[in-house]
Amino acid sequence: QVLDGAGLDIDFHLLSPKGETLVFDERKSDGVHTVETEDGDYMFCFDNTFSTISEKVIFFELILDNMGEDGQDEEDWKKYVTGTDLLDMKLEDILESINSVKARLSKSVQIQTLLRAFEARDRNIQESNFDRVNFWSMVNLGVMVVVSAVQVYMLKSLFEDKRKSRT
Repeated sequence: QVLDGAGLDIDFHLLSPKGETLVFDERKSDGVHTVETEDGDYMFCFDNTFSTISEKVIFFELILDNMGEDGQDEEDWKKYVTGTDLLDMKLEDILESINSVKARLSKSVQIQTLLRAFEARDRNIQESNFDRVNFWSMVNLGVMVVVSAVQVYMLKSLFEDKRKSRT
């Protein structure tokens, strides 16, 4: 997501480990992409070469799901627990509850991070609009002062007696 900069747009490329283009977005302000991965190094690039004069501030988040470490965590839990027959709840139930809470908390963190990015973009736009409104207000004020000075001068010149009186 582009948070600040002229036009709020940027190019985005995502290449697979084989060098194939998986995603290519041209001049977009935001985007969400889901990709099925394979082993290897992926390359992603945010490209601003079409707008070399203005700089951009971007926010991106990389979320990796199903990393395959959950099975090992279950075995670690089972090693340290003894006397499970005395408990009403099974270890698997407790582990399932904890994993559910962990997943929901991580989703909450992701959503809050995304909302902070939206807020930052909106704040930057608002500050830009504030500066623009102040600039044009000052220009209008200057024009009004000049017009009022011209009107006063014109009114004085209407009532000025240009005849020479001889006495």
